[in-house]
Amino acid sequence: MKRVRYYKDFTDDFAVSKNQSFTLDETYQHIKTDFLSKLASLVVYSLALIFSSIYLKFFLRVRFSGKKKFKSVKGGFFIYGNHTQSVGDVFIPALAAFPRRIYTVVSTANYGIPIIGKILRPLGALPIIPTLKGMKNLEEAIKTRAETNHPIVIYPEAHVWDYYTGVRPFPDTSFKFPVRLNMPAFSMTATYKKSKLFKRPSINVIIDGPFYPEGETAKIKARDLHDKVYCSMLNSAKKSNCNYVEYKKSED
Repeated sequence: MKRVRYYKDFTDDFAVSKNQSFTLDETYQHIKTDFLSKLASLVVYSLALIFSSIYLKFFLRVRFSGKKKFKSVKGGFFIYGNHTQSVGDVFIPALAAFPRRIYTVVSTANYGIPIIGKILRPLGALPIIPTLKGMKNLEEAIKTRAETNHPIVIYPEAHVWDYYTGVRPFPDTSFKFPVRLNMPAFSMTATYKKSKLFKRPSINVIIDGPFYPEGETAKIKARDLHDKVYCSMLNSAKKSNCNYVEYKKSED
């Protein structure tokens, strides 16, 4: 039987943890450079890649289309994806961009999740701390990672809607990063295919780009890049052919 979820707004959050209100201090270090931190990061990320290759292939049955497009960019770039897998979205971009190591912009609420919250830093999480100092530190971390040729992953929809086959509207706020750094962006769209053997659909992740911002001002460039990525995601999302979870607008 198909699962149905009712929403009032596209910003509704269906993945609420017990520590949803968890926050980090604005002095949080996004990047640690000491030996032990680097070693822990290397070990955790390597183990995560091994786990993800198994989890994505045999459980979620993920395939990629367009991964080679990443090779057209030699330096850093940004990846914008639709947020449709609670666990999978942690690992999908890592395999998509391999052998490059990714860094992902995340909500601080994720740090309140038992066990997972403790390994987010070595996994490459860059938390959004909504204070002036916190945002400044985030921007500096993004700049450092991107300028050392690492892909930066952003889920602009913010909240996870498992198996949602559309693309929810999102603001152009996060597109200021590639504009300021003069770097391209890619869209990464998870689409869902009906399976003949399993109830759960398989996933085809479509990569498209690179997209470059155009315009006379930073604001116009951010809007231009947003529109290019959003339209690309909308076009890719049309390739889904099933609704494993149906989302309906609440009338209340």
